[in-house]
Amino acid sequence: MTALSEQEFRLKSDTALEEARRSLMTLADEDDFEIELQNGVLNLVFEEPKETKFVVSPNTPMRQIWVSWSDELQTFALGDEPLPRLLERLTRTFLAQ
Repeated sequence: MTALSEQEFRLKSDTALEEARRSLMTLADEDDFEIELQNGVLNLVFEEPKETKFVVSPNTPMRQIWVSWSDELQTFALGDEPLPRLLERLTRTFLAQ
């Protein structure tokens, strides 16, 4: 297992957050919440069912985005669930409250 360099991590985390943002756009339009990606931080901003914000922020020294880089999957994942799918599942769970 090789560790990502800081530059590799930043490039991969930027790409992963952009992919997550794109994957949630349709859901955001359907369920009326905002998605903001600024300075490498992804925010999902909800007014309903209650005012809430999900913040997904890279931690470069630890090489993590709230979930770690998976060498096996070559993406950020929690277990075997890639970041975009994880965020979509969590968003759907939140909106179903």
